[in-house]
Amino acid sequence: MSVGHEITKGLKHKRRQRLGRGEGSKGKTSGRGHKGARSRTGSHIRVGHEGGQTEHAKRFGQRGFSNFKFETRYHIVNLSSLEKKFDAGKIVDAAALQEAGLVPDGKLGVKILGNGELTKALTILAHKFSGSAQKKIEAAGGTCQNPAGEAYAAAVEEAPAAETSTDETPASE
Repeated sequence: MSVGHEITKGLKHKRRQRLGRGEGSKGKTSGRGHKGARSRTGSHIRVGHEGGQTEHAKRFGQRGFSNFKFETRYHIVNLSSLEKKFDAGKIVDAAALQEAGLVPDGKLGVKILGNGELTKALTILAHKFSGSAQKKIEAAGGTCQNPAGEAYAAAVEEAPAAETSTDETPASE
């Protein structure tokens, strides 16, 4: 009978290596090698440092623009999810969405997208609605509201009306 599995079974916590305690046990250099900045006490080498060679981040210039730092992020919820999780006549807000497991937390705003169909009249409180979602919610008899409970007004920019001029220049006499 083999007892190998019984021997290793009890070794849950291995003792840490005691460094610098004599030649027999990682003494002298204490596992740091010989000389150099990394062997010294308190040494810290910055992330990305390449030892004098021009760093990757500096070798290649930045091109384009990234909106990552500044963009407004939302938790996304589709109408198909609302159809499955909520009964007709319910008020759906961020807390109800979190309870239903459709958003992970209340840290970000909620945006409702129009993917899927909605057949129930729901009162939905969210920070943003897509145009198609707003049309489908209102067609089903529901309402779209901002988190304060006011009617949601989409920020739609109206195109300037084309001026109709008939070029009424006086006829030459």
